Amino acid sequence: MKVLLLENIHPVAADALRARGFEVDVRSSSLSGPELVDALPGVSLLGIRSNTTITADVLDAGKDLLAVGCFCIGTNQVDLPAAAERGVAVFNAPFSNTRSVVELVLGEIIALVRRLPEKTQRMHEGIWDKSARGSHEFRGRTLGIVGYGNIGTQLGNMAEAVGLRVIFYDTADRLAHGNARRVDSLEALLAEADIVSLHVDGRPGNAGLFGAEQFAQMKPRSIFINASRGMVIDDESLREHILSGHLAGAAIDVFPIEPKAQGDAFESPLRGLDNVILTPHVGGSTQEAQEEIGHFVSGKLLNFVTTGVTALSVNLPEVALPAAPKAFRTGFLHTNTPGVLAGMNQVLIDHGVNVVSQALATRGERGYVLTDTDSAIPDEALSDLRQSSHTVWLRTWAS
Repeated sequence: MKVLLLENIHPVAADALRARGFEVDVRSSSLSGPELVDALPGVSLLGIRSNTTITADVLDAGKDLLAVGCFCIGTNQVDLPAAAERGVAVFNAPFSNTRSVVELVLGEIIALVRRLPEKTQRMHEGIWDKSARGSHEFRGRTLGIVGYGNIGTQLGNMAEAVGLRVIFYDTADRLAHGNARRVDSLEALLAEADIVSLHVDGRPGNAGLFGAEQFAQMKPRSIFINASRGMVIDDESLREHILSGHLAGAAIDVFPIEPKAQGDAFESPLRGLDNVILTPHVGGSTQEAQEEIGHFVSGKLLNFVTTGVTALSVNLPEVALPAAPKAFRTGFLHTNTPGVLAGMNQVLIDHGVNVVSQALATRGERGYVLTDTDSAIPDEALSDLRQSSHTVWLRTWAS
């Protein structure tokens, strides 16, 4: 089985896959368009980060593709419905770089409140600017977190520990951690927060979430941080509010358009502004986070192709069935139609096959069932199942 890993995925992923007998091709950059299409024939597992886009056309070119591993949090670079339609499982690492993102944001809060970016720049220019003008402690200030998921909650916990008050807004019903306080609207959060930090996901509805209206509602001389998705904010509006002095500073790690390869030119209306930190999408780019992501996603890919388990798949039904000793396993991905499971089990009954354990889940247009039997399913039965009009794919494993 051949694996293609793009975008400098941590070596532990390639090591884990090679240790299980896979042929692994590692590349440092992303691929796009014809290059990606040309690279996919014969590839069973594809590993990407955020700069490789997987479209329906790409999936059509990957005739041998079983699964895509997104070695990052986001999956909006993959056409998930198209992957599900073709039976290609997609996995990501929703938790592995949480700590790294939180540490970056806390560091940026300290740097911006103390106006360190411009201080260090002037020192490099040979200018001694020893002044307390515009420099403050953050103790007792209010951090407003927009998006209170895995990263938002951990940021709130750590922010409280260093003396910040924490409020948050989320469209989902989230339990407040520590002394954090929920507010009922984004407008209420912006009116109260001295520091606003975005931690929303990449769903289409979040595009343009933060624009001129929202920046205008922020407190005078407050600070803005975005380490979530580039398409969430209007960079031009942010620039205007920095230049006008309404906002005291900003830190941006993600951008609507990002360079594809190391060393490529970077353009942004935020370049050259005082007390603005620009980082090249490195929120999760620590050695610790990348190693953990490499372990986590490669483990999900291996578990899927060797046992059929789809736990934490972002596009196929999630099914996890503990391994039964001396059992024979069948994975059956099918259309989400009433009676498919009953029909499958009738085929097994007709061929005298005894089911040891079985688990089924559905998601959208797809259903997935894992079945362990105490004997191998006869070829005739497998052929009957594969020929069903409901079948997307059927795979077998022996323990």
